[in-house]
Amino acid sequence: MIPRYQRVLFWILVASSLLMTIFLLRGCEQAHKKLTALADYTPLAAPAASSAQDFNFYLANDSDGSITATQRSLSLPQEPTVRARVLLQQLLAQYALPDSAHILQSGPAIDDVFFLNLPITTPTDPAQEFSSSGQLAVINLHGAFVENHPSGVEVEDLTIESIIGTLHAAFPQVTQVRFLVNGQTRETLAGHADLLRTYPATDTTNKPVTPTTEQDSHP
Repeated sequence: MIPRYQRVLFWILVASSLLMTIFLLRGCEQAHKKLTALADYTPLAAPAASSAQDFNFYLANDSDGSITATQRSLSLPQEPTVRARVLLQQLLAQYALPDSAHILQSGPAIDDVFFLNLPITTPTDPAQEFSSSGQLAVINLHGAFVENHPSGVEVEDLTIESIIGTLHAAFPQVTQVRFLVNGQTRETLAGHADLLRTYPATDTTNKPVTPTTEQDSHP
């Protein structure tokens, strides 16, 4: 004859197994409902980028201090601010390539780009007025990009000019450019290039600097 305590233990195990099965089934049902609800709110297709277009990258060269417009074919999003951010990120990614003439560290560089219609008078400082027509582009740089940027007057200026020229070529309605770092104002890029000023958005291409040769002072 089976002892009473063994029968009690047996039925306890059976009840525990049933309860665990019920919990597992209920958990699977809830997970299925969540997945179904997620599918209902998920677009059938991700927003497609536009077909490939030609853009001018204004590429910097440290060896001669030049900025040269170089054509690239890219497929970019349609929304203007996202389009500008991806374009500039692609530009700065060129400088991490092995054959770059303006070497910068790889990684995220542009967090956001905003376009503001001009004229603008800032409420915090009425004297700070952006009075020209067109649009002001506010470029929010990634903190790591700034912290790892090489220091030097020319190398910093070339980065700024490269960004401005590329943006101006793709968005001719932009007439002024301001820079932020992690959403905050910052005095310089890496100790030299002024990030507090408003830059005019213009064609920044320039010719290589011709090396000067010493003239023979003897007759």
